[in-house]
Amino acid sequence: MSDADPTANGDALEIAVPSDPLAGHAATAYFWGHVAGSGDVTDDRIEVVTNDEESAQVLAAIAGGNLEHETTTREYAHDTSITRTEDEYTLSIGEDDAGGLLGRTSTLSLPVDGRGNYRFGAFSEYDRELLRGLLEGCGTICFKSSSGTVGISFVHDDRELLEATQELIADCPIDAPTGDLSATSSGGYWFGVDDDAVPAFGTWLYENCEETGLFAPSRRRKLERSLEQASAYDGDET
Repeated sequence: MSDADPTANGDALEIAVPSDPLAGHAATAYFWGHVAGSGDVTDDRIEVVTNDEESAQVLAAIAGGNLEHETTTREYAHDTSITRTEDEYTLSIGEDDAGGLLGRTSTLSLPVDGRGNYRFGAFSEYDRELLRGLLEGCGTICFKSSSGTVGISFVHDDRELLEATQELIADCPIDAPTGDLSATSSGGYWFGVDDDAVPAFGTWLYENCEETGLFAPSRRRKLERSLEQASAYDGDET
């Protein structure tokens, strides 16, 4: 698979998007998955954070806004005694940037209900892109050297968002059981996809993603490398 920069040679990034940012569409599903996983919505602004520059450019192509880049050091969600330093790209979308997206009376016009919970019904036909956005927004991928397996987990402060994510995974065409929600040391929650189901689930999640450009190349590379490590570990195909 190619991971070429979508803005190489000075070409503007072109992503097919609907005129209504709340309409059911692969691009909007991916965008709102990211917003739910690593974003913040207020009456006059949306901010979404990603560690992948190309994914940040995709989100900006979908919804407009301004991108800022900085290097941050943060605690690891599962163990606050461990820190990591990484690039962080923040997309800020305000009224002046995307009136069509935020030119509404309140966040109730966005895909959130009165309690701030995301309403994903409009994206039911694009569950793969929605889940991909959620994984890239609040998910982790790792190779488990102790067992020779790959782990996929989702971590967030919002328990109801993770419960909704579990439902999306249960409804996807891949049989991918998930564990129970558990508390993290940072005060949030997490759950993991069953290790045996990760190869099929992860492959399905990124299948044909280059056709739309709706993916983070660094995250896909991490998944592919982890699956290759697991395959080499036990000598079986994943």
